Amino acid sequence: MEIFIDSADVNEIREAASWGIVDGVTTNPSLIAKSGRDFRSVVHEICEIVDGPISAEVVSTESAKMIPEAREIAKIHRNIVVKLPLTTAGLQTTKIMFEEGIKTNVTLCFSAAQGLLAAKAGATYISPFIGRLDDLAHVGMDIIEELVTIYDNYGLPTKVLAASIRHPRHVVDAALIGSHVCTIPFKVLAQLVKHPLTDSGLAAFLKDWESVPKR
Repeated sequence: MEIFIDSADVNEIREAASWGIVDGVTTNPSLIAKSGRDFRSVVHEICEIVDGPISAEVVSTESAKMIPEAREIAKIHRNIVVKLPLTTAGLQTTKIMFEEGIKTNVTLCFSAAQGLLAAKAGATYISPFIGRLDDLAHVGMDIIEELVTIYDNYGLPTKVLAASIRHPRHVVDAALIGSHVCTIPFKVLAQLVKHPLTDSGLAAFLKDWESVPKR
């Protein structure tokens, strides 16, 4: 499973990339706004940090405006994946981007039915929002399992990108099910690394090492 970091904070992205585990980055308008910086400059800097798929999202809601906006975003860097909402306008734009050879990440997916349509339109990635479904008392991971199965059934090339990850168990479950990608906030990435037994074990090893005679 590929691991993306879900962030627009270049310091977080640079730190996570230094661990050697980051394959790509996803951003969205909320994350860009939180950075307090210009959209294009942030996205371009991210592309310089991580040599992998970098998702950057349109903000237009009508296909007539969404299509030219998507084309402009794609010009920022060769690694850009244009993020599009799972709406009829988003599907129309996805189809055109597919025909033009521009990669897309169809986002705000909350059902397998939506995910099937996105794949039919030619989406490179589909982003089901696991955590937000869990918040509404649905089992968010079910949609990952359903989409992996559907895409396998028909040989659809769209990759399932598990999003809205809230905790380490989401990551493990997505990997067990066979999600192609998981995009993870920096806080959760840090939680994946940590384990109290690792910390206590290392402390014990170092304490024992102090008693070893030194030349």
